[in-house]
Amino acid sequence: MPCGSRGPSRATPCKSREPSRAMPCKFGEPGRAMPCGALPAAALGLRVLVLSAALGAVAARAQPPPFPFWDPSLPWQRRLDDLLGRLSPAELVLQVARGGAMGNGPAPPIPRLGIAPYNWNTECLRGDGEAPGWATAFPQALGLAAAFSPELIYRVANATATEVRAKHNSFAAAGRYTDHTGLSCFSPVLNIMRHPLWGRNQETYGEDPFLSGELARSFVQGLQGQHPRYVKASAGCKHFSVHGGPENIPVSRLSFDAKVLERDWRMTFLPQFQACVRAGSYSFMCSYNRINGVPACANKKLLTDILRGEWGFDGYVVSDEGAVELIMLGHHYTQSFLETAVASVNAGCNLELSYGMRNNVFMRIPQALAMGNITLQMLRDRVRPLFYTRMRLGEFDPPAMNPYSSLDLSVVQSPEHRNLSLEAAVKSFVLLKNVRGTLPLQAQDLSSQHLAVVGPFADNPRVLFGDYAPVPEPQYIYTPRRGLEMLGANVSFAAGCSEPRCKQYSRAELLRVVGAADVVLVCLGTGVDVETEAKDRSDLSLPGHQLELLQDAVQAAAGRPLVLLLFNAGPLDVSWAQAHDGVGAILACFFPAQATGLAIARVLLGEAGASPAGRLPATWPAGMHQVPPMENYTMEGRTYRYYGQEAPLYPFGYGLSYTTFRYRDLVLSPPVLPVCANLSVSVVLENTGLRDGEEVVQLYLRWEHSSVPVPRWQLVAFRRVAVLAGREVKLFFQVLAEQRAVWAQEWRLEPGTFTLFAGGQQPGQKTRAPSEVLSARFSVTGTARPLRTC
Repeated sequence: MPCGSRGPSRATPCKSREPSRAMPCKFGEPGRAMPCGALPAAALGLRVLVLSAALGAVAARAQPPPFPFWDPSLPWQRRLDDLLGRLSPAELVLQVARGGAMGNGPAPPIPRLGIAPYNWNTECLRGDGEAPGWATAFPQALGLAAAFSPELIYRVANATATEVRAKHNSFAAAGRYTDHTGLSCFSPVLNIMRHPLWGRNQETYGEDPFLSGELARSFVQGLQGQHPRYVKASAGCKHFSVHGGPENIPVSRLSFDAKVLERDWRMTFLPQFQACVRAGSYSFMCSYNRINGVPACANKKLLTDILRGEWGFDGYVVSDEGAVELIMLGHHYTQSFLETAVASVNAGCNLELSYGMRNNVFMRIPQALAMGNITLQMLRDRVRPLFYTRMRLGEFDPPAMNPYSSLDLSVVQSPEHRNLSLEAAVKSFVLLKNVRGTLPLQAQDLSSQHLAVVGPFADNPRVLFGDYAPVPEPQYIYTPRRGLEMLGANVSFAAGCSEPRCKQYSRAELLRVVGAADVVLVCLGTGVDVETEAKDRSDLSLPGHQLELLQDAVQAAAGRPLVLLLFNAGPLDVSWAQAHDGVGAILACFFPAQATGLAIARVLLGEAGASPAGRLPATWPAGMHQVPPMENYTMEGRTYRYYGQEAPLYPFGYGLSYTTFRYRDLVLSPPVLPVCANLSVSVVLENTGLRDGEEVVQLYLRWEHSSVPVPRWQLVAFRRVAVLAGREVKLFFQVLAEQRAVWAQEWRLEPGTFTLFAGGQQPGQKTRAPSEVLSARFSVTGTARPLRTC
C-alpha cells in the first residue's frame, strides 16, 4: 500500500568479499600525494585546534560565536546559509566525496572554520556493529521482526543509539574519526524478503511491506530519540530500492538489473521506504543494482521524483559502498568517472561511500563544475543536508546544551541493555511444532535428568550472531549449552559437526551423548558460513550432514523428548522434522546473539514472560518446487501476498503458543463507509488455556473486486498482546483509507466490497495455530478517486 507507516503499530561489501575488480587508491587531496587509507594531515595535526574550536563556545560563553553558523540561537536554515556560503567549491567537493570507507573517509576538517572531521560510515542494525570496542549485541533484524513488536524495536534502536553515541563521544575526545566512529547509521534495512535463498534475508524485517514499514518507523524514531532539538544517532534507510537478491547466485549483485513492474515497485518495494521518510529519517542509501536499466545511485526517478518530489524527503542520499564507481565499472552505464559523477549528483546522490578510493568518482566534480554539467548551486544543495544532519546531532552547539554529549562508556553493555537483549531474544522465538506436550519442560524434573545438547550450533558462539553484529565481551555470550548449564541440569554435549556447513560428521560422538540423555536438544541451522552478504544459498536444504545428524539423533533418542532448535534466516526444508513423530517440538531461533542460551532456557521452561509468541515474518516454502528464479522480480508466486495455490510448509504470521486463544465479537464500524473514510475495528481476544501468554493479533484486508491486480490479502494491522490465563481483552484498531488504495498509474481509492480477517494468523492456512480466524465484510461507496484528493 502507499505507505507502511500507519498507526502504532550499507550495505557494504564485507572486506573479504569485495568486487573482483581492484580499485586502488592513488591520490590524496588535490595537489598532495597520500597513501591509501591515510587520514588527512589536517585531521591529525590540527585535532586540538579543531576540537577546541568546536567546543569553544562552552569555554567562552561571554564571547559571541566566531561565525553565525556556530550560534545556537539562530534558526537552522540561517546557520546553514552562513556555513555553506563560507565554503569554497573545493571544500564542498571534499564533503560529498568523503563518505568512507577504508581510507576514503572521514569528511575532512575545515580548520579555518573550526569544523572537525566526521565519519559517515557507521552500522547500527541491532547494536553498534563493526565499531571498535565492545557493544551489546541484540538479535538479528529478522528475529526482531518475528517479535511483531514495534515497541521492542523502538527500545532496541534507542539502546543501540545510546551506545553508538557514548562510544562516539569517546572517539571524538581522542580525535579518532576512523570507520564506524560516527553517529550516522546505515540502518535499518528495509528490503523485502522476496526470495528465500537471498543471502541478506537476515538483515530485513521480512516479506511484508506493512510490517516492515511499521518496524522501520519504530526503529528510526528509537534510534534518533525524542529530544526536540537533538538527534541521538541519525538513521539511514537502505538499500533503496528493488534490492533483494541475488548476491552471487546466479549473477553478481554488483551488476544486476532488477526488472520490475511499476505496480510491484509501488505496492511491494517502496511502501516501507515511504514509512521511513514519514518517520523522519535523515538519510537513505541507494543500492548496487539497476532498476529497469538505470543504476539506483544514478536514478533520477527514484532519488528525485519519488523520494523528494512525491514523498517530500529533505535529507541526504549516500551510495552503497562502491556503488557509484560500479555505475561505470559494473553496470557500464557510463563511460568515465566524470560522466558518472554528473549522472549521480544530478540524479540526487549527496554522498559517495567509496570503497577505499581517494581519487574517487566525486573527485571529478570540479571538472564537471568547470564544464557546466553540475552547477555550484546543485553542489551546495547536495552538501546542505550533510551539515544539517551534523547540526542536529549537536556538533555545532555547545556540548552543555546537548544531553547526549554527556553519555560515556559506562552505558555500553549496561545491565539494562543486556537484559533487553535477553528479552528481545525471548520474544523473537517462533514455536513451529509442539506435539504431545513436549514443551515446556518441567523445571522440577531437570535436576534428575540428563540433557543432551548437540549440533554445530550447540556451543559455538561465532555462529549465533549473523552478519553486521556487534561484539560483546565473551563473558556475556551464552551458547545453548552454557545457558542450559545455568539451570543446574546435567548437560552433555556433542557438536557432531565442527561448523554449520557440516562437511564432516562424527556420528559415534553424537550417538553416545544422545543415547544417555533423557531430553535431547538438536541445534542446527545456517549462519554466515552459509548465508550472508555476497553469499546466497543454492537450495533450502539443511547444510551438509545436518539432516543425517538429526535423523540419527531421533533414532538414538528412541522416543524420548527431542527438540529441534533452528538458527537461520532464510527458510529451511525441515519437512522431515515437521512430519516425524520423533521430533516433538521445533523452535525457530533466528540469530539471537549474545543472550541465546539464556533465552532458550527461559522459553524451554516456559518461565513467566517467556511463553513463545513470535510469528514468522516470512513464508517457508514446502520445497524447491515452490521457489521461483532469484533474478525474476515479478511478485507472482512470491510472499504470502501473491503465493501460489499450493500450501507452504509454514506461512507468514504463523507461530504456536503454550496456551490457547479464542477470538469473538469482530465488529466493523461503519459497515458502509465513503471512499475516503477510515474503518474502525474491534475484536475480543480470550486466553482459554491454563497459562499466561502473548498473542499476535493480525488483521488482513481482502479486495473482493478491484480494477487492477492486487494481493490476495494484505496485513493492515497487528498487535502483540499479553493476556492472563482465563482472561479476555477487547482490542481496537483502525484501518486507514490509504490501506485500501491500489496502484493504477497513481494511488487510487475504489468503491466496492472488502473482507476484513481478524485472528492470530492468516485465513485458510494448512499449517495453522488452533485458534479461529474471524471475518466480516464492509462496503465502500462513492466513485473512484486519487488518494491524494482525500
